[in-house]
Amino acid sequence: MKQTIAIIGGGAAGCFCAIAVKRLLPHADVTVYEGGRKALAKVAVTGGGRCNLTNSFRHVEHLAAVYPRGEKLMKRLLKGFSAADVCRWFEREGVRLVTQTDECVFPKSQYAMEIVDTLLSLMRQLGVTLKLGHRVSAIAHEDECYRLTFSPADNVQQPTVTADMAVVTTGGSPTMQGLQMLAGLDLEMVSPVPSLFSVCVADRALTQLTGTVVEHATAALPGTKFRGEGPLLITHWGMSGPAVLKLSSRAARHLHGCGYQHDLCINWCGAMTLPEVEAMIGEMSVAHGRKQVSTVYPPHLNSRLWQLLVDRSQIRGEQRWAELQKKQINRLVNTLTADVYRMTGKCRFKEEFVTCGGVALSNVNLSTLECKQHEGLYFAGEVLDVDAVTGGFNLQAAWTMGHTVAVAINKKCH
Repeated sequence: MKQTIAIIGGGAAGCFCAIAVKRLLPHADVTVYEGGRKALAKVAVTGGGRCNLTNSFRHVEHLAAVYPRGEKLMKRLLKGFSAADVCRWFEREGVRLVTQTDECVFPKSQYAMEIVDTLLSLMRQLGVTLKLGHRVSAIAHEDECYRLTFSPADNVQQPTVTADMAVVTTGGSPTMQGLQMLAGLDLEMVSPVPSLFSVCVADRALTQLTGTVVEHATAALPGTKFRGEGPLLITHWGMSGPAVLKLSSRAARHLHGCGYQHDLCINWCGAMTLPEVEAMIGEMSVAHGRKQVSTVYPPHLNSRLWQLLVDRSQIRGEQRWAELQKKQINRLVNTLTADVYRMTGKCRFKEEFVTCGGVALSNVNLSTLECKQHEGLYFAGEVLDVDAVTGGFNLQAAWTMGHTVAVAINKKCH
């Protein structure tokens, strides 16, 4: 008998799953229901419109460092469909890829729509039905099938449909309201909170340096284990860049709990140890004793940021290096390695929005992503309580989970 499979959500996980299912089960009736006007809208803007579709994982020693929530699940699933598998998959479909020095993988074209067009073209070729403007408002498990009810606001021709199996790939939701369609399934939920954002800092002297980038910095929350490392960007509202985004992901629930009001400690010399910074400043004071402090600075900082850090160390820029007392040197080293600002809020990161929370992993079989309570119901992507730091890891999770579900459905149908 012909199987009908409904995939709810036309994002990365949903579309990838649909393609994989249709290839494994060519005679199945596979339909993707997307509530928006376009499928893969988030993929089109990720990576600044270039689509950071995965990461080489070359420098990832522990998955918990990149998957703050769901690392055990991802460790298991990546064995079945890894980053290397994703790269081979897209290259087989004609997408040439490039791995940057930071290990982020992009299409060589640097054009996210190449990924979008590739996936949509494959769906059309394989006979996957894509229905846009179909927002599912409720899912019911009845008579060994799944009944989907669409939002009345969408004014669709068929208000309900049934399917033998259903795959929920609706992505992350900023509130529990976004998970309301699952209310009748009696599932354990984890309250969603934002987990990828830049931070607001009310310091005019800092924000006047908008556009300044420090390639190797560390951002940390004093008194906690949470930290992020990488490039740091000063913005007109505060700070962003990979260092801050990683921190926001790892500390998502902690920061939500304190209302996004927290001290923020910045190490402007993130690639150096404290003794190395002390030695660097000591060498500068000896080699440039006659020069003004404001005119000689570490090569990874620019003159404007250096002047700010000198001011924050209570040193006059016109002072000569040879005139600095030991306590002034110590203050300067401390500012370079542990410069504390006050975080006053969060800011959404560009067009991207990632949440932690959603459907608790306790609801699903960790090998197949099938719901334990409802046979034939699967979950994939950010709708589950799995999320990652920036760098291509969230999309990798989407591809991997979409593939995992497709393989599981194929086994069930045979």
